[in-house]
Amino acid sequence: MNALAETALPLPIDYADVLAARVAIGDAVIRTPCLYSRTLSEMTGADVWLKFENLQFTAAYKERGALNKLLSLTEDQRLRGVIAASAGNHAQGLAYHAKRLGIPTTIVMPRHAPAVKVRQTEGHGATVILHGESFDDAAAHAHKLTVERDLTYVPPFDDALIMAGQGTVALEMLEDVPQLDTLIVPIGGGGLISGMATVAKAVKPEMMVVGVEAELYPSMYAKLRGQTMPCDGDTLAEGIAVKVPGELTFRVVQALVDDVLLVGERDLERAVSLLLTIEKTVVEGAGAAGLAALLAHGQAFRGRKVGLVLCGGNIDTRLLANVLLRDLARSGRLARLRIRLKDRPGQLFEVARVFDRLQVNILEVYHQRVFTTLPAKGLITEIECETRDRDHLDRLIEALRASGYDVRQVELD
Repeated sequence: MNALAETALPLPIDYADVLAARVAIGDAVIRTPCLYSRTLSEMTGADVWLKFENLQFTAAYKERGALNKLLSLTEDQRLRGVIAASAGNHAQGLAYHAKRLGIPTTIVMPRHAPAVKVRQTEGHGATVILHGESFDDAAAHAHKLTVERDLTYVPPFDDALIMAGQGTVALEMLEDVPQLDTLIVPIGGGGLISGMATVAKAVKPEMMVVGVEAELYPSMYAKLRGQTMPCDGDTLAEGIAVKVPGELTFRVVQALVDDVLLVGERDLERAVSLLLTIEKTVVEGAGAAGLAALLAHGQAFRGRKVGLVLCGGNIDTRLLANVLLRDLARSGRLARLRIRLKDRPGQLFEVARVFDRLQVNILEVYHQRVFTTLPAKGLITEIECETRDRDHLDRLIEALRASGYDVRQVELD
């Protein structure tokens, strides 16, 4: 066993538990496709297959574990109802299947959970309570309400039945693509990777299982190394923004997972954009974490047969638009140029002629005469434009400078 560390404690689930979960949930969840990506394979030097869990009814794999847990409840527990804390996807999966089974559901979500996830959870018939700034705040409040209202708490990850349900993702992947030798799996609390690693190491002990966390929330990464690292900040991957990983999931990860990698926000943004532009599929930040790791740490996976889980697709449309525009800006296809002019007739016209000669589309023009350190007769104009690629943008800037203009690109942070 080539894993991060050994553990003396027995693991909370085994392969048989995942097989039992598949029988239990049956066809109530979608068997999503696992498809080869020719373009991403060419980009990364690995053979890449994508598991489209964003095509589940609630657009995330979380349905699997939630349903497996709900089916284990007694009749009395079903009548009293269930409660959960979730940043969104666990909430939707639980609410959807609880409604199908006639089980009342209360969901506690962080106050800044994406609006799309709040609306969709309520749309599945759950009572949503917004509380706290983070998942951990929401979880503490949910545990309090569990006692006060005599409800059954359904954990998002730290539960054997939840982990076993999530492991059915790997069962399907290895049946559909038996040649896979590597799985790259996002980690929040660790439920998904625990279930998938259990299956992978049982079916193919030599398989490499790698977890991915956002750099802003390296909770499992730090715990495995006995370190204390800050977990805070606004990450695109809010679905895996967990400050404290599960105790049960930690034991499985410690025993079965080969490595955990960290990815930055730019890596996540690029991955979300690539999946939309190349694969024509909408994936949230957490769902794109596997591809982000493959792009950021490509040398480690070159030549391998890699399975990535697109674990969720619930991203706010405004945020998605912002990610796409930022990616266009970083690639040079969208730019804002700050140009110093003399305040005299015809200056803007002459600048526009350079844009026309280079066939660059002008999107927006902004003049600044007052709030500037230039002399009173000085003028700053900012022009937002659309180019074909970085080379096209560079040629535009060179042409402007050759025409005598002081020009500077306004860069993204």
